[in-house]
This record gives sequence, structure tokens and C-alpha cells, in this order.
Amino acid sequence: MTKNTPKPDDRSDNVEKLQDMVKNTKDNMEAAEELMAYTNGKEREALKQKNERREKSLEGFRKEIIDEENARKNGYS
Repeated sequence: MTKNTPKPDDRSDNVEKLQDMVKNTKDNMEAAEELMAYTNGKEREALKQKNERREKSLEGFRKEIIDEENARKNGYS
């Protein structure tokens, strides 16, 4: 029987992954904005609220990118 060992923490590509997440979120926001032109009432309001939550997520992603860039410069200590 083999012993399971945890994989080492690899943060080397976290900045790039976070940047991809920012781009994908922005793309989703743009798609929702376009869709709002074809919706009304509850659907439009739901899309608007979703984009507001996405905007908050973007703020968090940006802060995390800064943290990860600083950690990368400092050798992830």
C-alpha cells in the first residue's frame, strides 16, 4: 500500500492564473451587459446584480495579484 503525501505548494503561476480569472470575469461582465439589451424585469435585474458581484470579485483578484507579485519578489517566504 502506498502512502499518500501532499503535493508541495506551487505558487509560481498564481499571478498568471489570477490574471486569467480577471480577464474571464471581465468577458462575462461584457456578455451580461450585451444580454441586458434583450432582457427586461427580473432577468435584467439579476444580470445587473451578478455584474455587481463580479466587480467586487475583480477588486479581490486585483488585491490578490498584488499580494502574489510581492510574495514572488520576496521568494514566497
